[in-house]
Amino acid sequence: MPAKTIMIQGTTSDAGKSTLATGLCRLLVRRGIRTTPFKPQNMALNSAVTVDGGEIGRSQAVQAQACRIEPHTDMNPILLKPNTNIGAQVIVQGKAIGNMEATVYHAYKPEAMKAVLQSHGRLAEQYDCIVVEGAGSPAEINLREGDIANMGFAEAVDCPVILVADIDRGGVFAHLVGTLALLSESEQQRVVGFVINRFRGDVALLQPGLDWLEQYTGKPVLGVLPYLKGLHIEAEDSLGKPEAHHTAAGGQTLRVVAPVFPRISNHTDFDPLRLHPQVELTLVGPGQPIPPADLIILPGSKNVRDDLDWLRANGWEPAIRRHVRLGGKLIGICGGFQMLGNALHDPLGQESAAGSTAGLGLLDMETELTAQKRLVRVEGNLAFTDAAVSGYEIHMGISRGPALARPAVLFADGEQGMDGAVSDDGQVLGTYLHGLFDHPQACRALLEWAGLTEPAPLDYRAVREAHIERLTDMLEAHLQLDRLVGFLPSLAGRG
Repeated sequence: MPAKTIMIQGTTSDAGKSTLATGLCRLLVRRGIRTTPFKPQNMALNSAVTVDGGEIGRSQAVQAQACRIEPHTDMNPILLKPNTNIGAQVIVQGKAIGNMEATVYHAYKPEAMKAVLQSHGRLAEQYDCIVVEGAGSPAEINLREGDIANMGFAEAVDCPVILVADIDRGGVFAHLVGTLALLSESEQQRVVGFVINRFRGDVALLQPGLDWLEQYTGKPVLGVLPYLKGLHIEAEDSLGKPEAHHTAAGGQTLRVVAPVFPRISNHTDFDPLRLHPQVELTLVGPGQPIPPADLIILPGSKNVRDDLDWLRANGWEPAIRRHVRLGGKLIGICGGFQMLGNALHDPLGQESAAGSTAGLGLLDMETELTAQKRLVRVEGNLAFTDAAVSGYEIHMGISRGPALARPAVLFADGEQGMDGAVSDDGQVLGTYLHGLFDHPQACRALLEWAGLTEPAPLDYRAVREAHIERLTDMLEAHLQLDRLVGFLPSLAGRG
């Protein structure tokens, strides 16, 4: 029997599609239903390396964890990674096929849809249920023609759609009714119900509005989900503010600062630091000075040379040099690591115009961007300690130079060798490894290296698992599962 497919679409970006899809994945798995996530097209700079050696959006990797399965490229067959305001690197079934401007990609969409349906078909042969996440809003009129991300896909595979809206933004009834009104008649019929997300207060006060909505549209409200303070489900691409933390009285706090580049990528590397009770993470935007810090982290970038120019234009280079000179620690991750060298060369114009840019000169090495992308999941140890580290590499550059003789990471697989570099004075560390702080041993060792005495233990994967469970418990309590059974018959009699 083919898998049952259900799709979550949103009235806006960040309405709660990823969150609802993640929780629904775990809810189904709790009932013994073999479930997989799926997103036809994702535009995001947060990505993950899959078990089959490809690249997908980070949100689908988290949803795979919710399904208790390994992430696979079929879960996100089209990934767009913007590198300019009008163009992106296009990744099809895990592999980059090149850069396209928006108009070129629009013409490519029929081919992209073939890959989408191919991947969906393979998953349908392996699983009982496919939970699909849409992208943006289905009512974006300018993107309707040739759509593969929302209703275009839903129509192609003939699946029901749940429409989710964020009441915390305000105007939730207008969002739902307006979105529905802009859909075609067949698409309207495909919407089986609404979910209202992030509600604060007494739901009884909302009930008159819910009654009106159901009467006006003829569609049920499948749930009003409460606002969960402190819920952490990895962001698809948006970079929210770190939540305030509370360090025990008299306890030490490590001040960590990260400049936010225009093309910042894989900022989920910071998430363990966001959640650590002894870390104060500050994200610095354009025009803001870099505040005093114990540790500065230069994050990944999808356009390293342009982002380095932007860093300099904001006056951050002198602040970074002063920070290191006064004894502060500095970490560069992926693109941030490449910035630490003497020069960056892009002879093929992989990310921007072909050419070279002087680096920060804090590590004695140079990097050349190449056409081939390195995608690999790795395990090993930090070179300056026995602490275990694990993560993944996603990059196009090859770095060479004397600095690499003093590596940051030693891989468990001897064929993969080593990664990154640590400066001779031990103040600067660079690595291609994403997920640097995810492993509890590595997190503790790096925080100690940065100056935090007796860091509290933090197992990021276990924390993420706990948040998935918390989210699912909430869905169990607030989704009307009896109404879901109508279009998810596999729920009937389970749990």
